[in-house]
Amino acid sequence: MTKIKKNDVAVIGLGQMGSGIAKNIDKAGFLRAVVDSNKDAISSYITRENILVNHNEDMCDVCNTFIFVVPSTKHISELIFGQNGMINHIKEGSIVLDLTTSDPKESLNLSKRCKDYDVSYLDCGMTGGATGADKGTLALMIGGEIEKLNEVNPILESFTDKLFHVGKSGSGHALKLLHNMVTHTIFFSNVEAVKAAKEFEISPEKVIEVFNAGNARSYVSEFRFPVNVLSGDWNARSKVSNLQKDLKLATEILNEKNIPNPFGSLTSNLLDEAIEIGMADTDFSKIYLEYENLVNRYNKK
Repeated sequence: MTKIKKNDVAVIGLGQMGSGIAKNIDKAGFLRAVVDSNKDAISSYITRENILVNHNEDMCDVCNTFIFVVPSTKHISELIFGQNGMINHIKEGSIVLDLTTSDPKESLNLSKRCKDYDVSYLDCGMTGGATGADKGTLALMIGGEIEKLNEVNPILESFTDKLFHVGKSGSGHALKLLHNMVTHTIFFSNVEAVKAAKEFEISPEKVIEVFNAGNARSYVSEFRFPVNVLSGDWNARSKVSNLQKDLKLATEILNEKNIPNPFGSLTSNLLDEAIEIGMADTDFSKIYLEYENLVNRYNKK
C-alpha cells in the first residue's frame, strides 16, 4: 500500500484547471513538483525550494502520486511511455490520476499499461469548471480500483468537495463525457429559449429569473447565464474548441455502441459550425451572440 505523505504529489499541467488544483494541493501541504511549459504558470513556484519545477526525472524520485491535468489521455501516454518517458523513473506502487476528458477505451488501455509496471491508474472526470478548481469545490467521477482511490482521498479532498467512485477503469471518463453532453446541450437549449422569448418582448433577465424559480433551473441558468452571459462578462473560462472536442468524442463513442443520441448529436453539429466560423479559441459563452448564425448554417446543410 502506497503511504500518502506530505509533499509527495506532482501536478503536470497548470492551465485553467491545473493551476487551481495545484494551489489547493499546495495549501494542504502535499505538493512537491509541478510541470508546465508556460513560464507564467510556473512563476510562483520557481523560487520555492521545496517545489521541483519541470524536473521530470527528479520528480519521479521524490513523488509517488502524479496528477495529470493535460489535454487528453494520449498526452499522458506520451509523457509516461514515450521516448525518455517517465515510466523509466516512476517508483513501483505509485498512482497516476488522469484528470483529462478522454475516450474511455484509451483510459482502460493506459490503466493496463501502467499495471504492467506496478503503477496504479485512476481516471477522474471533473466537473465544476475553473472556478471550482480555484475554490477547491470540484466534483470527481472516478474509475478504477476503489482501494487506490481510498489511498489518495486526502489529496483529492484538498481540491474537491464531492468524490464519486463510479466503476472500473474508463468509467470515470465515460460518465464525464455524458455529463458534458448534457451540460452543453442544456446551455444551447437555454440560449434558444432566451432568444425566442425576445420575440415575445420578454427580457433575457426575466426568462432566467423564471427558470430559476421553476423546473427549468440548472447550473446554466443559475450561474452561467447571470455571471457570464447576461452580465456581458463573456468569460466562462473554456474555449469553444474544448466543448466541440468533448461532444464529438461523446457522440462517437455512443454511435459506436449504437446508442441513440439525437440531442447530443445536434449540439455537436452546432459546435462544429462554431469551429467553422473561426470560434475555436473564443470563450464558449459567446456562442450566445452567434446562435442564430450557427443554426442557420446548420439548417442549410
